[in-house]
Amino acid sequence: MTRVQFSEQQFMKWVKFVGGLKHTVFGTAKNKLFPSLTLQVSKNPSKGDFSSIQAAIDSLPFINLVRVVIKVHAGVYTEKVNIPPLKSFITIQGSGADKTIVQWGDTAQTPGPRGQPLGTYGSATFAVNSPYFIAKNITFKNTTPVPAPGAVGKQAVALRISADTAVFQGCKFLGAQDTLYDHLGRHYYKDCYIEGSVDFIFGNALSLFEVTGSGALYLGRAWGPFSRVVFAYTYMDNIIIPKGWYNWGDPNREM
Repeated sequence: MTRVQFSEQQFMKWVKFVGGLKHTVFGTAKNKLFPSLTLQVSKNPSKGDFSSIQAAIDSLPFINLVRVVIKVHAGVYTEKVNIPPLKSFITIQGSGADKTIVQWGDTAQTPGPRGQPLGTYGSATFAVNSPYFIAKNITFKNTTPVPAPGAVGKQAVALRISADTAVFQGCKFLGAQDTLYDHLGRHYYKDCYIEGSVDFIFGNALSLFEVTGSGALYLGRAWGPFSRVVFAYTYMDNIIIPKGWYNWGDPNREM
C-alpha cells in the first residue's frame, strides 16, 4: 500500500467515524459541551472584550487545550489574522456571513517584514495553524482585485488552513486568485460559499465539501506532475466545462 493510499484509507475511516456519531457541531445534542471560555469581539469597545479578532487570539495561553468560542459581532474587521500552532480548540463565530467580514489585501508579491515577498502561503487574510478549529457564519475575504489570467505574484489567499480536524459552517471565502488554501489536514465544509477567478480551491488537504456552485468552470488543472483530486458521491450540474480538466498547455500532465 502506497503512502497516498494509506492516507486515503485513514481519511475514509475518519469520515465514517464522524458520520456515525450521534452528536453534531451544527445543532443541539443531549451531550452538548459548553465552551470553557467565551470572548466577545466588537467594533464598539463598550460591547466587546476586544476590538479585533487577533487581539482576542493573542489573549489566549501559548498552549491552549480547552474550547474557546470567540464571538465576532457584526462589522468589517480589516486585519490580518494568524492562529499559532499550539492554540488549538478555537471557534470563530460571526453574526452571519453577510454581516461579519474579516478582510485584508496581501498577495504573494507583497513584501514581508524582512522585505522578501510573502508568497502564496503568507498572503492569507486568515491563517489557521492549529487543530480542532471551527468557524461559523463569517466571511473571510482577500480584497485584491481580479488579476489578469496567469498573472505572476497575484495569488491572494482569503483563508489558509494548515492543521488537522477543522469545520467550516455557513462561511464565505471571497477572493480572486487562490481564494481558499486547503493546505493540510482533514476538513469539513458545510453550507459554504467559495468565490474566485482561478484556483479558488487548492492545496493538499483531505477535505469533504458539501457545497453547490455556479458559473462555468473546470474540475481542476494539473499544477504539477501526477496532480490528483477525487470527486466522490457527487452530482455535477452543467456548470462544469465538458472537457473537465485543464492541462496548463502541457499534454504530458495528462499521463
